[in-house]
Amino acid sequence: MKSRTPRILVVDDEESMREGCVQTLAEDGYAAKAAENGKRGLEMVKKESFDLVILDLRMPGLNGLDVLRELLEGDPDIVVIVITGYATVDSAVEAMKRGAYDFLPKPFSPEALAEIVKRGWQKRQLTLENACLRLELEGQAGRELIIGESAAMAEVAELVRKVAPTDSTVLISGETGVGKELAANAIHRASERREKPFVVVDCGSLVETLFESELFGHVKGAFTGAIETKHGKFELANGGTIFLDEIANIGASIQAKLLRVIQEREVTKVGSSQKIDIDLRIIAATNRDLLNEIREGNFREDLFYRLNVVPIQLPPLRERTEDIPALVEHFLKKLGGKNRAAGIRMSDEAMRLLREYDWPGNVRELENTIERALVVAEGDVIGVEDLPYHTVGKHEGPAPSSIGRLADVERAEIVRTLRRFGGHKARTAEFLGINRKTLREKIRKYGLADGG
Repeated sequence: MKSRTPRILVVDDEESMREGCVQTLAEDGYAAKAAENGKRGLEMVKKESFDLVILDLRMPGLNGLDVLRELLEGDPDIVVIVITGYATVDSAVEAMKRGAYDFLPKPFSPEALAEIVKRGWQKRQLTLENACLRLELEGQAGRELIIGESAAMAEVAELVRKVAPTDSTVLISGETGVGKELAANAIHRASERREKPFVVVDCGSLVETLFESELFGHVKGAFTGAIETKHGKFELANGGTIFLDEIANIGASIQAKLLRVIQEREVTKVGSSQKIDIDLRIIAATNRDLLNEIREGNFREDLFYRLNVVPIQLPPLRERTEDIPALVEHFLKKLGGKNRAAGIRMSDEAMRLLREYDWPGNVRELENTIERALVVAEGDVIGVEDLPYHTVGKHEGPAPSSIGRLADVERAEIVRTLRRFGGHKARTAEFLGINRKTLREKIRKYGLADGG
């Protein structure tokens, strides 16, 4: 896997110094540009993306420290190395107090420049990796290995095993809640990119007007509210895997730009003209029939074939009910807590009902059902009376008193989830494993506002 070429801007009023730095950096494999003063340097940074800036502190016009301040306001993660011909400790220390990475006194050798830039680039890479780690930790919930021993899941597991070591683009299809992200994560963790980022993009939750900025990033001032430069998800995923969940939700203009990214393996930040090379694997997922979306004019056919190199179809839970006991055991251990996980179990009758239920919300609904049952259950055995009423509704139901208690639990869960997603009904319904119509009915039933 190739790594992205670091982009460096040299800001110095001395022409010989600018040209010397650019030449040295180019010989070391960096992509370097130069600006003759601070004002021009800031203009270039607004239009292009740079990883490091080599900044002279003493220049006519705009003061070097003021340039440093504006650079860091636009991109707090940018690495700035200051240089000065006056070599005063005070000026260097002041610059570093204000956020500069390090300093070089003039005159300096090409070797000294190469060494400090190398360290600066390592810091920049670490910063980007940490940003990716934060993204991954924020989305860790539910990311376990694929669980199940059914023939259907064995087939999925075998396909994952075969495709993981390659760099082929994968399209995962299946109903909401079947575990498409888990499959994508399993592919990433079994690939040669496992030590690199796994970045998730929820195409169903992004606002259309901010979609391009989220995917590709933007430079400071690119649009109203762009108060600093932002790294897009593609840039953060560089070297690793980007997972585009619910890909059918993206509009026509973003589809065209995504197609170019896949073809050319480069992105351009919003508000910039500079292309950034990327090296990553793309995995997409959808709960819709994309061929039907193509026929209806909602999805580009050329993009579909770019994404559908290796298709993986995940079966709904109702078609692999033999996996339910293993899934239940897994969720009991995961959700039961340290004090209950060892002894808690499902009664035979409750397990029978779980296996007979059709699970429209799939694995996600099963996990939520187990979580609710653990809240309601008073002993170490989860019985029929501890299951949500809709799960056992077609069988002999629980006692009326239990129904009321379960309704309270269900109401509380809906309120909690609505608050978690800021009243966003689509995301709330998806998380709860129900459709939006059912959620609206329950909101009316319980007399809830969006946030409870």
